[in-house]
Amino acid sequence: MKGVLLVNLGSPESPTAKDVKPYLDEFLMDKYVIDVPFLLRALLVRGIILQTRPKKSAAAYARIWWDEGSPLVVISQRMHKKVQEKSSIPVALAMRYGTMTIEKGLQELREKGVTEVMLLALYPQYAMASTTTIWELADDLVRTKFPEMILTKVPAFYNKPDYIQALANSIKKHLDTFEYDHLLFSYHGIPKRHIRKTDVTKSHCAIDGSCCNTPSPVHEFCYRHQCYETTKQVVKLLGIPEGKYSQTFQSRLAGDKWLTPYTDVEVNKMPEKGIKKLAVVTPAFVSDCLETLEEIAMEANEQFLHHGGEEFMAIPCMNDGDEWCGVVANWIKEWSK
Repeated sequence: MKGVLLVNLGSPESPTAKDVKPYLDEFLMDKYVIDVPFLLRALLVRGIILQTRPKKSAAAYARIWWDEGSPLVVISQRMHKKVQEKSSIPVALAMRYGTMTIEKGLQELREKGVTEVMLLALYPQYAMASTTTIWELADDLVRTKFPEMILTKVPAFYNKPDYIQALANSIKKHLDTFEYDHLLFSYHGIPKRHIRKTDVTKSHCAIDGSCCNTPSPVHEFCYRHQCYETTKQVVKLLGIPEGKYSQTFQSRLAGDKWLTPYTDVEVNKMPEKGIKKLAVVTPAFVSDCLETLEEIAMEANEQFLHHGGEEFMAIPCMNDGDEWCGVVANWIKEWSK
C-alpha cells in the first residue's frame, strides 16, 4: 500500500527559552546544518550559541506566535489537511526537528498499512541543511525501524512548471494590490562551502555567477543555481522587466562565507537608490515561519522604513493556498498510479 510523508522544518513547542533551547540544540547539532567535526560543533553550539541564543530566539518567536501555536506548524497542518482531502492514499505530516518527528510520521503510515512511502521534503530548492538531512534520517529510520518500507524521494521541485505557476499566481495576487517600485526575491542563505560540498564534479562550482548559468549535472544539487532558476522562471511568467527585481539571501551565522548579496544589507540601501515601495517574496519557503514573518515582515520592514523607504509588502508564502495544495495532490496522484 502506498502513502505519503510531507516533511517541513519544525518548531519549538512554545516561544520560551526553555523550549527554544532543546529545539536549537537538535537543529544546530545536525551535522548537515553546521558541518564541522562533532567536538567542534558541540563546542560552538553548546559552549557558545546556546548560552545566549535561546533567549533572543524566544523573543523573536514570541513576536510571531499565533494563538493556535507555531505558524509554521499550524500552516503545515492546514496544508496537510487539504492535501489529504484531495488524495486517495494516506498522507502524514512530520517535522525534521521538534516533537512531530519523522519516526512518528512513518509509524502513522505503518499503522494504516503503508509499505511504500513518497517522501516529500517541503523545500523547493535542494540543500544539505534541508533536503539531505531529511533524506538521510528517513533512510536511517527505514533501515533500523521500518525495514518493510520502501522510500521514494521527491527531488527538488524548484523548476517544476506547476509549482512555478502556483508560485507566480500567489505572488501576482498580492502585487495586483500594491504599486511597487521593486520586487525582491529573498532566499534563505547557506554557507558557500555547502555549495562546493554538493558539487558532484568537485570542480564546477566557482560561485562567481557563471557556473550557475552553465549547464551541468551539478545543478540537480546546487542550491544557488536552483534559487536563481526559480526567480528567472517566475519573473518570466509575471512579465517583470530587468531592473525591477533582484535576488538576495537572508539569515546567516557569523564567521562563515555565506551566499551573497545579503538581504538586510541590500534592503537598507534601496531607499537611497530611489526604491520607495518594496515588495519581498521568500520562495525558499512554502510555509510562513520565523524567517518570513519576523526577519522579513517585521525586521526588514522596519529597517526599510528607517532608511527612507515609504511602503513595504512582505508577500506571504503559498501556505495552504488551494492551487498549491492541488499541485501537491496532483504529484501524489501521479506517483500513486
